[in-house]
Amino acid sequence: MNAAVWKHRNPLLHTRRALSEGQLTVGFIGGSITDARTRHNWPEPVIAWLVEQYPAARIVVENAAIGATGSELAVFRAKRDLIDRGCQLVFIDYAVNDYGDPSDQRRRTREGLLRKLLADGDRDIVLAHTFMQNMYAVMSEDGVPDSIAELEELADHYGIGSVWMGLYALEEVRKGRMRWEEWLPDGLHPTHRGSLSYGQSIISFLEKELLGEAINAKSAVPAAESLPEPLHPQHWGAAELLPLAQVRTEGPWVIRRWPFYEWIDQVLETAAVGAKLSFTFEGRGLSLGFDFGKMSSEFRYRIDGGEWVTMSRERPDWCEDDGWYRACFLGDELPQGIHDLELEVTHGDGPECKGTNFRLAHIGVIR
Repeated sequence: MNAAVWKHRNPLLHTRRALSEGQLTVGFIGGSITDARTRHNWPEPVIAWLVEQYPAARIVVENAAIGATGSELAVFRAKRDLIDRGCQLVFIDYAVNDYGDPSDQRRRTREGLLRKLLADGDRDIVLAHTFMQNMYAVMSEDGVPDSIAELEELADHYGIGSVWMGLYALEEVRKGRMRWEEWLPDGLHPTHRGSLSYGQSIISFLEKELLGEAINAKSAVPAAESLPEPLHPQHWGAAELLPLAQVRTEGPWVIRRWPFYEWIDQVLETAAVGAKLSFTFEGRGLSLGFDFGKMSSEFRYRIDGGEWVTMSRERPDWCEDDGWYRACFLGDELPQGIHDLELEVTHGDGPECKGTNFRLAHIGVIR
């Protein structure tokens, strides 16, 4: 695969049209490198450039990126946090946060996310590839890490532009424009200077797309039915959320509006070891979302009366007592159809498990 920073595959027709009509809603989704809460990550210079370049247009920003989350969670957040908010241009950053997932799993989740965002034909997508230290050996020999190569395969298939921000920054280091410690002192999270480098690579992409050769923004845009056949037959494009109100419970449970984390609307909560829940779903798998941390409980579950599976989730040193919107994949290879899940709250055995808070934020059904 050709290692290039910029790949222009499809004109940003929706973005051009929105700017000409006076308002662009731009969305971002990804991990901590894109998260808005640092106030210095790469979306900030990109937003500033749009505001400066198009003073007559209102720029609306929907930055839905969350640290320590990947495309598995994004599939279930795309509708509420990007589509329903009217984003006409969406940047996706999951080269790093999906890196540790099995290749087949991230192929399913990433393609599902893309198909959800492309289904209504209402927006442009740009893939933005960041960097982590594990990618250095391959990139130092002009190779493409698997996590990025797989994203580029999807970009080719769906005609989506991409910017390899990590390669752009690495080239700045190679040319002596930026010191490594100015870019990534911890091998992952960029400083202000590193974020500016990432942002500049996106701005260069947008300059060519939006200020280059004129394109008729009124021309036809591919409709939902024109989406190509999927690359992966088990993509998550049809995944949906099951309402928490449909869950059956045994013990002290409550559904709460969640005031502690802006990305979670409600949680189904208990702190009682032995409390149980169950629900029926139609599909082939599940991914549960939690407000998770070191004060969280563990649980065991079974599907269709099968063997019980006991969970023991890792709690890294950086994990706090709560506040990590964490996905928990329970598999997606059941026979397509109606299934029943039973779940019981347990106390984890590990020393890092300090509490019994069970806070279920969503039930994602994979169809």
